[in-house]
Amino acid sequence: MDIYDFKNAFLIGFFMAFMIGPAFFMLIQTSILKGARAAIAFDLGVLLGDVTFICMAYFGSRSFLEKIKDDPRLFFIGGLVLIVYGLITYFDKQNKKEALASAETIVVLVKNNYIKLFFKGYFLNFINIGVLAFWLGTVLVIGPTLNMNSNSIFWYFATIILGYAITDLGKIFLAKQLKSKMTPLVIYRLKRIMGIILIICGVFLILKGFIPNDKIDNFIS
Repeated sequence: MDIYDFKNAFLIGFFMAFMIGPAFFMLIQTSILKGARAAIAFDLGVLLGDVTFICMAYFGSRSFLEKIKDDPRLFFIGGLVLIVYGLITYFDKQNKKEALASAETIVVLVKNNYIKLFFKGYFLNFINIGVLAFWLGTVLVIGPTLNMNSNSIFWYFATIILGYAITDLGKIFLAKQLKSKMTPLVIYRLKRIMGIILIICGVFLILKGFIPNDKIDNFIS
């Protein structure tokens, strides 16, 4: 893989880190509310989800993957999980009690379960069938340009993940600067907004499974 391919792969990873979706918002929220280490644990789970999809796209058969990515039942299940998680986040009673009890800045550090955060990031990314479709398309496009050389393909996608991870680290540490401004009331509102975003993403994922792509494109345009 030459420097041109390296640059392109790194840029793909950079722009991927700014793709708006559940993982994007959860990473920012985790960094602000739980700190940089917790956000890194969550992000490692997200990255492992991407690596899993890349391996499926590369080692799986094309016909099988095409069938999986268009199966409406998988979109429905993934969307339903996002909606349920969004509702839980939106109606978090403990968060509401803290918001009503105090308006002071949080100074008490809560012990984080990094393993739980890791699997939370992995699961949140893995249920998004759109991510599989993205990696499948990328493998099908990039593979032939690299003459299906396994070594070149490995380093190309490793560079994408590297660019993704470095950009996410920048997002995490920038978000951490806002932690001093996080009062219980602000956190309460932030979590409710996060819940709404997850619900919207879930609804969109379900609709994507049952509405043809050309109709979605016409509606958006």
